[in-house]
Amino acid sequence: MRRMRLRYRVLIVFGILLAVFLVQLLPWGGGKLKVMAVYHTSIEEPWVACIHQALLKAERALEIDYGYDEKVASQDYDRVLYGAATGGYDVVFGDAFDNEQTVRDIASDYHEVYFVFGSALGPAEPNLAVFDDWIHEPAYLCGMIAGKLTQTGIVGAVGGYPVPEVNRLINAYRLGVKEVNPQAQVKVAFIDDWYDPQKARAAALALIDEGADLIYAERDGAIEAASERGVLAFGNLVDQNSVAPDTVVTGPVWDLWPTVNHVLTAIKEGDFQAIDYREWSMMAKGGAYLAPYHGFDQKLPAEVKDMVSQRQDEILTGRFVVPVDESTPQSD
Repeated sequence: MRRMRLRYRVLIVFGILLAVFLVQLLPWGGGKLKVMAVYHTSIEEPWVACIHQALLKAERALEIDYGYDEKVASQDYDRVLYGAATGGYDVVFGDAFDNEQTVRDIASDYHEVYFVFGSALGPAEPNLAVFDDWIHEPAYLCGMIAGKLTQTGIVGAVGGYPVPEVNRLINAYRLGVKEVNPQAQVKVAFIDDWYDPQKARAAALALIDEGADLIYAERDGAIEAASERGVLAFGNLVDQNSVAPDTVVTGPVWDLWPTVNHVLTAIKEGDFQAIDYREWSMMAKGGAYLAPYHGFDQKLPAEVKDMVSQRQDEILTGRFVVPVDESTPQSD
């Protein structure tokens, strides 16, 4: 009996020591992953909102500890990001576009922390991975719809800055328009801001004054202008039908959950890769899709919906590839 008790005690002690050893092997030290996000803009801005919502989902589904700091000005980004890197967090997410060098400098100094940032540049070994809103495929589908629905032969797009990640969406939209309506004109306006709804509204109104009867609202504020003038619009990044249900036909949606799920799971399993995760933000992996038509499901001609459905299937199965054109789009 004593031998059996001794054997059990030895097994228990061995099990505890093995568990401690395995925890020490885990790249983040075991327990809950501590995740911090540093956002240059407000979480109300759709691009950042997509990251924030995906991390909130991870908080529930993957049981992480998640915190964030929003509206971090460029002059404060270094200090806030340094605080995240030294604050006991395992992973730091954020948007690097206006602070690329700061992100890369701090990531290179703290290899024990994983950095996963929205960026127009490449990843950096061993601990900086990048992603972006690769939603040009559903933007192309919106262009096809616009090309079929326009009555004036003029459609518009309101963008933030003429940078690659914005340009490729508007250019894809233009290609979709031209595929189904080669004679249509595409008018483009940039507001030179990431989040200024009043500027976007004014830019959209100017395009409508030029004859545009459909507006691709790449930036917040353009939908409101379209609603005021009684023209149709496409949202961007999130399903924006609720902003103006009688105005927003559909729009490209970015779902960062596939990226976040893949990255955080890989970290937990000790299999993190410092790569560009663009494919997880595209249609084939569920990171991009066309928003529901909502009330327009009964209003859109069947031929238009069938056309979009067929092209969407071709994209998903690799039979059609939407070109990536990141040059600055010009108005026709």
